[in-house]
Order: sequence, then structure tokens, then C-alpha cells
Amino acid sequence: MPLPPGAPTCAADQGSICARVFELTQADWLSRSADQLLAHAVIVLLIVVVAVALRFAVHRAIHRLTNGAGEGRVPALLRPLRDRAVRTLRDAAPVMVERRTQRAQAIGSVLRSFSTIVIYGVAFMLILGEFGVDLAPIIASAGILGVAIGFGSQNLVRDFLSGIFMMLEDQYGVGDFVDLGEASGTVEAVGLRVTTLRDIAGTVWYVRNGEILRVGNSSQGYSVAVVDIPVGHTADVDEALEIAERAANAECAEPKIASKVIAPPEMLGVQSVTAEGVLMRLTVRTRPGEQWAVQRAVAAEIKSALDVAGVPAPFPFGGRPGVAGPGTPAV
Repeated sequence: MPLPPGAPTCAADQGSICARVFELTQADWLSRSADQLLAHAVIVLLIVVVAVALRFAVHRAIHRLTNGAGEGRVPALLRPLRDRAVRTLRDAAPVMVERRTQRAQAIGSVLRSFSTIVIYGVAFMLILGEFGVDLAPIIASAGILGVAIGFGSQNLVRDFLSGIFMMLEDQYGVGDFVDLGEASGTVEAVGLRVTTLRDIAGTVWYVRNGEILRVGNSSQGYSVAVVDIPVGHTADVDEALEIAERAANAECAEPKIASKVIAPPEMLGVQSVTAEGVLMRLTVRTRPGEQWAVQRAVAAEIKSALDVAGVPAPFPFGGRPGVAGPGTPAV
């Protein structure tokens, strides 16, 4: 059968892809390239399928590594890392779960995004190479563009890297009371770029992770309530120490305080002697974040016990009987 005018020579092969394409399209260039286009299309499709399947498998593996925090279990991704929140899950289950969940989700999000960019980027380069595109100029241009973007967004990159290492090292988490230098308060949210905390006055602070040079955490493992007890120079120090320790033990045994205390009060003794009086110090180990409530309750109870026992207050608030302080009538 004679070929029509303009038909490629390959169209003479009955049953070939070239002949079939020419019959359908009557396009010379398309018919001549049909074999190569089909071969390239199969390879491109294979690359796309492999990339999608690989991305799905990697994301599923990351999900398994980060899953479990919501159910109270330690995610596999965090098991090799240090978790300083509390000793056991029973100590502070809600805080622990929220802390672990946020760490696992943030780290998992970074890993998923990174894996997607790498897998699809490699697949895109392979597809371009399959069509004969010279990849050397593209790679060189991408490198120059990456350097330019790196210089322009170095602060953003620093924030993200600081956030990643902060989560890996578990420097602080949601519910912790931290001192970040310019701002201090309770952490409300931890992100890869910004940490959100609320201070005692209710002000919300947004602190970039890259700007955090030091972290003071008052809520890791346990806290310590420090109670300073001032008494006058005329007071019997040994008696005052005994009264204060007895009052502190009694207050820590109260149900509303006992649940916040993890160790009996420890009387350290005389902290300092000044012109105003003698300063005694007592400490109580408490659960994370409960030190201020325990400190206030114990200080109030010790003050009442000292007043009942007649222990003189420091100058200028008190003195021994018969001797008046400035502005105080003599007894």
C-alpha cells in the first residue's frame, strides 16, 4: 500500500507505533518521534510513581516515629532524646502529653517537608535528564540562587535551626516557666520559628528562637520554694528555727499543699546577719511550677507561728519589749 504524501518512512511498517500514530494524527514529526516519546513517557511515569510511593513510605515511617504522644506513650523519635519534663507520666500527665505531642509534631513536620523536597526534587531532575536537558547550568543556577536566598534569609534559617535543636534537646516546653532574657513567663506555644510565653502580668511575648541566647527553666524535673524568714537581733535563733521548721512541716501536711510537695521542708539555717536583723532560709522541693504557691503558703504559716510565739521582728518593724523602734510607741 503506497504511503500518502508527507508520510514518514517508518509509517510503512504495518502495526508499528509510527504507523498507528500517523493514521490517527497525520503528523509527520509526531509519528517519527512516537517510539522515543512512548519510551520516555514510560520512564517518566515510572519515576513519578516511584517518587510518590517513596514519599508515602517515608511519611508513613515518620508518622509512626512521631505517633503515640497523644495516647500518653513516648514517640519512638523521642526515645533516644532527653525528656526533662517530669520523672514519670503520672507526675504531670497533661503537661507531659502536650509537651511530647508538640515536640513530636514539630520534628515530624520538619522531616516530612524535608523528605518531600528531596524526593520530588530528585524526581524532577531525573525527568529533565530523561528529556535530554543539560542539568549542569540548572544545578549551577540553583546553587547561586540558594546562596543568595541563604544570605537574604539567614535570620529565618537561624530561627528554624535554633527551634529544631531546642526541641531535640528539650530545653523547655508548654507549661514551663522560663526566663529568656528580655522576657520571662509561662510557655504557651513552641514553634520552629517563634516561642510564645505569657508573663505574670498577662502580657504575651513572641520570642524568635534565633534570638534566645540563654534559657532559665524553673519547671524541669522539680522546683524549689525558697522561704526567707527575717527575725530581730534579740530573737533566740535556735528557737526561731525550730518554730519555723515546725510550722513549715505542718503547712506542707495540709491537703491543699501536700499534693504540690515532693520532699519535706529543709531548714538551711541562718542565711545572713544584717543591721536590720537575722535572715533564716528554708527550702521545700515541689512539683514543677508549684514553688510559688508553696512559698506563699509556707511563708504565711511561719509568719503566724512566729507572731504567736512572740519572736521579735527585724528593725524597724519590731524590737524587744520595752524598746521602741523608730515611729513605734514604747511598750
